[in-house]
Amino acid sequence: MGILDRWLRPAPELHVAGDTADPDRAGEGVPVTPEDAPGPTVVMIHGIASSSVTFQNLVPLLSPTHRCITIDLLGFGRSPAPADASYTLEEHTAAVEAAIRALRLREPFVLVGHSLGSLIATRYAATHRRELDRLVLVSPPIYLPPSVIGDQRDRASMGLYFSVYEFMRANQQFTTAAAAALARIAPIKNVLDVTERNWQAFVLSLQNAIETQTTIADLASVPVAVDVVYGTLDPFLAPGGLKIAEQLRHVTTTRVNGVDHIVRRKLARAVARIIDAPPAAPAPPV
Repeated sequence: MGILDRWLRPAPELHVAGDTADPDRAGEGVPVTPEDAPGPTVVMIHGIASSSVTFQNLVPLLSPTHRCITIDLLGFGRSPAPADASYTLEEHTAAVEAAIRALRLREPFVLVGHSLGSLIATRYAATHRRELDRLVLVSPPIYLPPSVIGDQRDRASMGLYFSVYEFMRANQQFTTAAAAALARIAPIKNVLDVTERNWQAFVLSLQNAIETQTTIADLASVPVAVDVVYGTLDPFLAPGGLKIAEQLRHVTTTRVNGVDHIVRRKLARAVARIIDAPPAAPAPPV
């Protein structure tokens, strides 16, 4: 989406699911005012086929000392799903940009992204250099074309992800049934939602924002410290992509043993500790 496209077709207004400085949208947190919160504002964006319920274990840990804002992505949760949306990384980022601009935040904030949200958060951070205090990526699915991966096992693993995602996109009945079965046993209600209602958003986001991404290049342009936190049992974590991200000097990674892709309580505690601690790495020269 170019500048002219943005002017001619403004980004849809996303749903702000929770804001602990707004009693009407406080959600799971403890309502505070920005003046009462000694820590910075934390803006959280969830991943594909989910909504802001993703962070129901994290918000209560941060809300006593931070203003916590959760936003539903385009096509998911209670945000709009325009019929003509293509759900590219650029389109998702433009919608998040508009939502954050409408919040009129006065100070640099911490941006937290989970899964697809981490890719969007990275693109936002790369293009809004003065707005962030810190970038935290939770369970980021960093994928690259298999041909650029040197290690043979990592290259084969990367190729498998693309094959699985292609199968999922081509088999709606299988994918929605599998998602429904997983949702029934998920530890967070409604954390996984793939239905007829959001199928278009799901399949296009998968193809145009996850399978087609520029996260490594975006990470290299982020001028603030970046923390990557993930579970050792995460099935969507591509070792080849993660290894390249770890080589960037302003990126710090934290592994959480025995945790999968969902922000369970153990993973939420690890993320909260990271946000509460001083940045572990300086920003790279710009």
